[in-house]
Amino acid sequence: MTSLMQIKQEITELKNKHNALILAHFYEDGEIQDIADYCGDSLFLAQKGQESSHPVVLMAGVVFMGEGIKLLSPEKTVLVPDMNAGCSLVNHSPYDDYKAWRDSFIDPVVVTYINSSTEVKSVSDVICTSSNAEKIIASIPENRTVLFGPDRNLGAYLSKKLNRKMELWPGACEVHVLFSAKKIVELKVEHPDALVLAHPECLESVLQFADIIGSTSHLINTVKESSASKFIIATEPGVIHQMRKHRPDALLLEAPAEGSCACNECPYMKLNTLEKIRDALMNLSPQIHLNADHAEKARNALEKMMTISRGQDVSWNLV
Repeated sequence: MTSLMQIKQEITELKNKHNALILAHFYEDGEIQDIADYCGDSLFLAQKGQESSHPVVLMAGVVFMGEGIKLLSPEKTVLVPDMNAGCSLVNHSPYDDYKAWRDSFIDPVVVTYINSSTEVKSVSDVICTSSNAEKIIASIPENRTVLFGPDRNLGAYLSKKLNRKMELWPGACEVHVLFSAKKIVELKVEHPDALVLAHPECLESVLQFADIIGSTSHLINTVKESSASKFIIATEPGVIHQMRKHRPDALLLEAPAEGSCACNECPYMKLNTLEKIRDALMNLSPQIHLNADHAEKARNALEKMMTISRGQDVSWNLV
């Protein structure tokens, strides 16, 4: 039986052979995060994938993340360890329905969360992540109707924070909606000095008890920089691996889900393994291939996100 050390060595050798870049999302298991060249949230990984000169990029995350890298760098070979690593938000926003929703409004600006398919991105005006969504929405003229999807909880949070009315697509992340507000309160009673950190994909009933609401990277940086020593974490528990690296002295408590299950882990992220990463590099497969009919329009929406993220102006003129 191949040992963990052997598999890691094989990954290193294959990475060097193909001059490959390995990217990993914060929701992956710690052992996968540790072998990546870069570990981060969706925006950071999209930036690193686009900036890289490596001809091969392996995305240890979910399929839509690999699609995003391929959209921004169509000349690169983009690998994902498991093509079944999907996303509930992608599942909840079928292309035909999303397009019909867009078409039911007159001249809207469609802001679509990066957790979406290439096809859905193709009928969007701009993409966003939880790291840059506020900046992107704030750049849109007040007189334009904004449609936000596919995560209604993130959209509701942004609408309230920015005091901006938006039409919301009724999708949700199956992981973040499972956190129990009641159990978080009970945990807070046990640890009154703990800060509650929550991702904005959580339900409003959870967010109302959060001390800090933000993207995955923002929550990690909060733990890194805070003087507090106790934290209750209401997001996918893969982030705790990075938090422990920065703050081995801190008590990091996973926010409980409803019932007794450990279902606040993303089942799609956890499909990836070191063995699958090795095999993908060995075979240069599975590769991301995009539908040409949708890729160009999706790329434009994603490039607009990257432009705004760099602090540059974009045009919202009707065409």
